[in-house]
Amino acid sequence: MADQTQIDSFLTAADKAAKRILETVQQDGFIDCFSHLDADGVAAAGIISKALYRLDARYRVRVMQWVDDKIINDIIADKPQLVVLTDFGSGYLQLLNEKVPDTKIVIMDHHQITVKVDNSNFVQVNPHEHSIDGATEISGSGVTYFVAKALNPKNADIAPVALVGALGDMQDKYDQRSFGGLNELILKDAVQAGLIRVEKDLTFFGRETRPIHRTLATTTNPFIPGLSGEEDKALVFLSTLNIELKRGGRFRALSDLDEDEKKRLCSALAEYMLSQGLHVEVSNLIGNNYVLVNEESNTALRDAREFSVLLNSTGRMDRPSLGIAICMGDRGAALEESNNILEDYRKNINKYLGWVTEKPDRLRELDNIYVINGEDFINEKIIGTVSSIMVAGLANNQKPLIAYAKVDGEDSVKISSRTTEAALQRGVNLGDIMRLASEKHSGKGGGHNIAAGAQVPITKIEDFIFTADELVGRQLKGETLAGDNNS
Repeated sequence: MADQTQIDSFLTAADKAAKRILETVQQDGFIDCFSHLDADGVAAAGIISKALYRLDARYRVRVMQWVDDKIINDIIADKPQLVVLTDFGSGYLQLLNEKVPDTKIVIMDHHQITVKVDNSNFVQVNPHEHSIDGATEISGSGVTYFVAKALNPKNADIAPVALVGALGDMQDKYDQRSFGGLNELILKDAVQAGLIRVEKDLTFFGRETRPIHRTLATTTNPFIPGLSGEEDKALVFLSTLNIELKRGGRFRALSDLDEDEKKRLCSALAEYMLSQGLHVEVSNLIGNNYVLVNEESNTALRDAREFSVLLNSTGRMDRPSLGIAICMGDRGAALEESNNILEDYRKNINKYLGWVTEKPDRLRELDNIYVINGEDFINEKIIGTVSSIMVAGLANNQKPLIAYAKVDGEDSVKISSRTTEAALQRGVNLGDIMRLASEKHSGKGGGHNIAAGAQVPITKIEDFIFTADELVGRQLKGETLAGDNNS
């Protein structure tokens, strides 16, 4: 966990970035912003948008899958006075330095840094530069939040959005699903401002919006044999506890239960899980829930984890502007449309998961990894979500999962890799695996130790998989990989 010296060093970098942005605004310069398309990236885009709007800046924000030739060509053509990259950029420093070295760029990222670049035009705020873990202690939206707060202390009211982004990146890794490091400071801001309330409760997803029986049936963390995926059995289980499922013609959600009902449900679940031999998983039943107190009850924005899924859906379904608008405070048309997008997103995920499990050969097990070939069926923008869900149910939790799908309109594939804490303990670092394997096969990649991505030509994918399998095997044996500067 970061100490005060590391935190102070990070905050100094955030101040430097804020000064670069303020200088541009004061000179009436145009700011071109790009952000990643996942929940964390959309949250970061919303934070920088609100901060720049409050400065009356001239700016544009776009959400992209990665830094590519399109972004580079836009920068060259538009000649903005400043480029801002949020939730990505640190893995593209060399590319930026080669293509647009004279452009002033501010990078607010939390992914592993692949190379060092000495260019005074580039200002980078990244926790890894200060020996802070960007996979667990702060997300891209969190980095952007600290820069926004340095721009104007009033921007502390955007703290909940930064935590939503962190939850989108599953950074509630500490005791009872709490935050650590710099995320703790953001939570402190949000709680002191009366914007978030932390509740110890059952941590099942959908506690605000899903009927109780459906919440039990769809839970994967923890996975409960006999209940997860079994809606009818979940109904029977709840009926034995005398918990009223409907009230006033509406199905009740977990958040609607009174304390006595919650205690009965929790005790019964613990007893059932112990009978199934799930001793460790029982400890995961109760944890911290983050309630956005100014949002309406029984909506997707009330619970921060559900909020993050809503943002993720807008980015993955090519409607990130809706997510940005919600982060900036829109609770009208943008929210209504986003709820529809969320439903479509969930349907797509179920369709893709069904497709993967339909035929056993769609999930291959190699020596050191599992592989899913999404072909041109799974949308490449949703392959990351599929891999995040599937990795939790693998037979061997020591093996990472690598999933890929064809990029629409291109002769390349998008690769998403995920692994478990058990594999991390044995030395697996997917950020390094994706970077090294993709660079060997004419691509680009990187990310975190637990989750990373890459893109390679479609003709190279089997070679890439072979290399990734070999590299994971070497890491599992304790080897330091050549060119690995993050181990």
